[in-house]
Amino acid sequence: MSTLSSPRTATLICHPSTPSKAVEGIEAHLDWTKDGKLALSYTLKGDLSQLRIAPHRTPRRGDQLWEHICFEAFVSVKNEPGYREFNFSPSGEWAVYDFCRYRDGKSLADDGFEPEIAVRSTKDNLELNAKVGIDHLPTMGQGTELRLGFSAVIEEKNNRFSYWALKHATGKPDFHHPAGFALDLTVPGVDGAGNRAYTGKP
Repeated sequence: MSTLSSPRTATLICHPSTPSKAVEGIEAHLDWTKDGKLALSYTLKGDLSQLRIAPHRTPRRGDQLWEHICFEAFVSVKNEPGYREFNFSPSGEWAVYDFCRYRDGKSLADDGFEPEIAVRSTKDNLELNAKVGIDHLPTMGQGTELRLGFSAVIEEKNNRFSYWALKHATGKPDFHHPAGFALDLTVPGVDGAGNRAYTGKP
């Protein structure tokens, strides 16, 4: 089960069938910006020298980013079957997919979707930050209850992969499974100071 160490930070769990000696842990952090964007942050701790991290490129849409190191976010409106999937690579590449139900969807070819991605790394820490405009999230309004899933695919130089998520369903790794949408988030309103009021729970 996901663990919240603060109202906006959740710990990802490695799938038991894909253990990793290189990665110590991954956390996902989320918040709303004042201009209504969903700010996502992923922090990986471990021995980065053992990971196959793609070099930085000019930000662009990419395909099949999950075949390498990829941080993912799944966003749905509570009690509705559709959802959006966002993929972010340390290279700066990204992708977004729209699903009307479980694994029934397609890539969105909206050239206007250009998430703000920033990547920082040290010897034992990789951090990726991304901001997604509310117009690219599922249709919603103030007070809408969302269900979110955070996940990551990590590729090591020995060609081993590990799969991380807030919660795993029984069986092989499956980030699309409803069990993985393990974080509730309410679309905030704006207070008198112009700040967005966040509410969230595991």
